[in-house]
Formats: sequence, structure tokens, C-alpha cells
Amino acid sequence: MELPESPATVSPLLDDVTGALEALTAVLRQEDDFRILLRHVCLQVRQAVPGVDEASITLVHGDKPHTASATAAVVGELDGDQYRLGDGPCLESVRSGKIVRTSVTDAIERWPSFASGAREAGFGSFLAAPLVADDEYSGAVNCYGHQDDGFAEIDAQLLELYTAAVEAVFRMYHRYLRARETAEHLRTALTSRAVIDQAKGMLMAIRQVDADDAFALLVEQSQRENVKLHDVAERFVARVISSGAV
Repeated sequence: MELPESPATVSPLLDDVTGALEALTAVLRQEDDFRILLRHVCLQVRQAVPGVDEASITLVHGDKPHTASATAAVVGELDGDQYRLGDGPCLESVRSGKIVRTSVTDAIERWPSFASGAREAGFGSFLAAPLVADDEYSGAVNCYGHQDDGFAEIDAQLLELYTAAVEAVFRMYHRYLRARETAEHLRTALTSRAVIDQAKGMLMAIRQVDADDAFALLVEQSQRENVKLHDVAERFVARVISSGAV
């Protein structure tokens, strides 16, 4: 029977996980590149969870898994072996939504090809936790250890705790991206409106027409040439300015 970890043992481990999350949040304030965030997650898992020598992140878009980040090429290759076979502890975690914890020895019967490759690469233990980045992406955080006896239960609990918090960070990151995209669209719309209004004003002065008629002239030109209204207005403004008519 496994004895529970003592508070004296667990507390420093929780401190490591808390420190890793604080570091990830700090990165989020400075970076807007998802790949960099994933890279930091891999590096921090290796620091925060005992026994993790290398780590990777699998993301599944649609039904196609790929390794989005890894601390070493060898674990990316081991992930790839699972993708090609369509099975393995990593994909099992993705599909089941549960922690998968196994030693290479125990994995021989269920995933012989993966277990053989992992052993040849010098790994004896594997741990994976499901990761839901957003509604579009799911995946897993994959941990590889050189030890032969597998990961301890406390290691799995720490990884699960860290991964749950990472999911919240990723959701916050994607909300930020959507907000930034909306702001860009608004900025573009305002810029476009400003150019159109400028063209209308020039037409009103040149043709001696009112605002509605000036706008109608721009729309007619846009439809006749099959060109966006903004582009027609921008071209007209540039032509008037270059001609010195204003």
C-alpha cells in the first residue's frame, strides 16, 4: 500500500508548481506568440514535476495530432510514432480526458512499438495529462522520465494541477487574441470610413453636390469597376491631392 506524501514533502513541490504558473503568467504579459507560451509550458513542467527529464505538448486540430512543442527532438519523434500508429499513452490521455501514467515495462503489452522506441531512447517512464486549449484545440502534456519504475501518484497530481491552471491561462490568452482581432477590425473600419468621408467631402466641393449624391457617385464607381468602396475613395483622394485641386 502506498503511503501518502507527508506535508513536508508535498509543500515544496506545490511551491514549484505555483512558481511555474507565476512564471507562465509573466510570459503571457510579455509575449503574444502561442508557440513561445507552449515552449515555456514544456520547460516549466520539466522543472516543476519530479522525474520529468523531457516534455512535449500534443495538440489535436480536428482529428490530426501534432507535437506543438518539445524540450528535445527525441520526444517529438516518440510522439510522432504514436500519431502514425494511431495509439499510445499520449493519444489515450487525449481521448479519455484522464491522466495516463505508465512505465515502459508495463506499456510493452499495450503499446509495444512505442515502448520499444522509448526504451531505446533511454526512457523508462511516461506521464500524460489532457489539455484543452480552447473549443478548437485539445491535446495533452507529455512527460518522459529516465527512471524505470514509472512516475509516482503525487507526480501525476502535480501535473494535473499545473495543466488545469495552464488551460485557464490559454483561455485567457485566446480571449486576448480575439479582443485584439476585434480591435484591428474596428481600426480598419474607422480608417476606411475616414477615407470615404474625405472623398465625399472632396466630391462635394468639386462637383457642388450634397453628401448623399457624393456618396452615390463613389458607390457607382465601386460597382462599375468591381472594386471595394474604400479603394475607390482612397484612389480618388490620392488623385485629387496629386493634382493640386485641394
